[in-house]
Amino acid sequence: MKIILKILILVVLLNCNAQDNNNLKLWYNAPAANWNEALPLGNGRLGAMVFGNPSNENIQLNELTLWAGGPHRNDNPDAKGALSEVRELLFQEKYDEAHRLANEKFISKTSHGMPYETVGNLRLNFENQENVSDYYRELDIEKAINTTTYTVDGVTYKREIFTSFSDQVIVMKITANKKGKISFNATMDRPEPAKVSVFTEANGVLVMTGFGGDNSFRLSPGTPAIKGMVEFDSRVKIVPEGGKLSAKNNQLNVSKANSVTLYISIATNFVNYQDVSANAHKKAADFIAKAEKKNYKQLVNDHTSFYQNYFNRVSLDLGTSEAAKNPTDVRIKEFSTGFDPSLAALYFQFGRYLLISSSQPGGQPANLQGLWCNDLTPPWKSAYTVNINTEMNYWPAEVTNLSEMHEPLIQMVRELSEAGKETAKVMYGADGWVTHHNTDLWRICGPVDGATWGMWPTGGTWLTQHVWDKFMFNGDLEYLKSVYPAMKGATEFILSVLTPEPKNGWLVIAPSISPEHGPSVRSKNVTIEAGTTMDNQLVFDMFTKTISAAKILNVDAALISKIENALQKLPPMKVGQHNQLQEWMQDLDDPKDDHRHVSHLYGLYPSNQISPYRHPELFQGAENTLIQRGDPSTGWSMNWKINLWA
Repeated sequence: MKIILKILILVVLLNCNAQDNNNLKLWYNAPAANWNEALPLGNGRLGAMVFGNPSNENIQLNELTLWAGGPHRNDNPDAKGALSEVRELLFQEKYDEAHRLANEKFISKTSHGMPYETVGNLRLNFENQENVSDYYRELDIEKAINTTTYTVDGVTYKREIFTSFSDQVIVMKITANKKGKISFNATMDRPEPAKVSVFTEANGVLVMTGFGGDNSFRLSPGTPAIKGMVEFDSRVKIVPEGGKLSAKNNQLNVSKANSVTLYISIATNFVNYQDVSANAHKKAADFIAKAEKKNYKQLVNDHTSFYQNYFNRVSLDLGTSEAAKNPTDVRIKEFSTGFDPSLAALYFQFGRYLLISSSQPGGQPANLQGLWCNDLTPPWKSAYTVNINTEMNYWPAEVTNLSEMHEPLIQMVRELSEAGKETAKVMYGADGWVTHHNTDLWRICGPVDGATWGMWPTGGTWLTQHVWDKFMFNGDLEYLKSVYPAMKGATEFILSVLTPEPKNGWLVIAPSISPEHGPSVRSKNVTIEAGTTMDNQLVFDMFTKTISAAKILNVDAALISKIENALQKLPPMKVGQHNQLQEWMQDLDDPKDDHRHVSHLYGLYPSNQISPYRHPELFQGAENTLIQRGDPSTGWSMNWKINLWA
């Protein structure tokens, strides 16, 4: 595996230009048994998970602006008055007391963030689809098209579906190799307790409308919920060739058609994080009206051309083997014991496919599940967890030649830099802007979920690294001018909140945490600290990048001087008693600790503050930390470790 990773990195760096297109497909010889086995389609706004069931097809639907709640803020104004006391408790090493006070005075009392929600399901229930043979389903990631084929009683059926990038609808084509063999009914539903209206309109249109949910997640009893204000309209127009189309009992029925085309459209009233005044119904109807002016071949060609403009920029050939002839699930199962280099190349390209599919210019950034979500209360709200996961979604953007896919994240940073000014002022009495470890469609900036996780004021500091990193790839001075205010604001916040710690006089951020993790010598779930290693690394990067940007733009000489002075007073990284890179200012790491977060290794990757040549002892300390933490963990954590090892 290590050899394959080294080859992968080398080939990417050499910009290899060949790949067998047959290896750009995920394929299976059975329908999806559950949601995780369904195949994802997306155009940056619309998402679909396709199960491929011959009798009862389910197309689970998403629209990236359908969230619970509505425009609101979640700052806790009690924080500013408690800030000095929490710091003093930390410097006196009274961590339990500091933790309790931070929970009481800093964590939001009005909103812990809104969950991303599914639109629901389009269900197609087919007649006479038993005794299936020759079953096959695939996701062609070169074309962003899903295909399912199978045979019943000598009739071969084919379903082709894609989420059109060019026409903003989901298009499905159902065919059979004999006439009059396609019969099904179409219904729509949404998980309970959501309330929806489902009805049919003239000309073969099935409609489901509703609102995102009210939400009171983690709020004290009696605290008002944030009212659901996102209205959505999801509609399906069915156009059969031959046969008959009818409506009955809030469903559409197709009988004995030769082929059928479905146009699936979803829209919401979302305009921006402060405005939900759009007409969802008109938007959804207009998308279909525009798309059906084209024939099916034009829709496919326009979609694939749009998609391949991004996807075809990078190809990767690691060679192939007999294993490539197997279904994808078999290849994955046998990968560790066999030789299947083209599966590594497919995995690399599948990552690019997912980013293209869930993050398009002008839209929202990819959230915790990209844009695919089958629930009203998904894990971790499927929100933007900015203490690692959101950033991690975008690590491939520039280095795999998908710079445009980075733009939704950059726009979110711009919006947070505006929303976070009030949070910085109200909670810290600080200049600039701040956001903590989690945000959502409404760009909340206050800390959520409790001090153990939420008492981390450097979420904006990490996110803002991305705006500079993008400039490092595009060199566009106009772009740099547009994002410099966000960089400057993030830096001004840091300068406002840095405080001297009493033992060495280092300037530190306090209160804060090393994301979601505390020393084992503390009480359970007490993570609160001062001057964590990750914060120091983030501050160093933010300072040096802001200096570089200001010098390039020839602005803010006084600010540069102030930053340079503060840089000299940041705590150094240190190697501890177990030859590990210390996670905290104190030497408190436990070599038996296998916590999923390795936040203090940010300085190794994605940053570049630890070099084997300039800092060999820190470099060795980082390697020792990786060994001590171990490889097995949650999926995202193991992938960070892969990058760190590489």
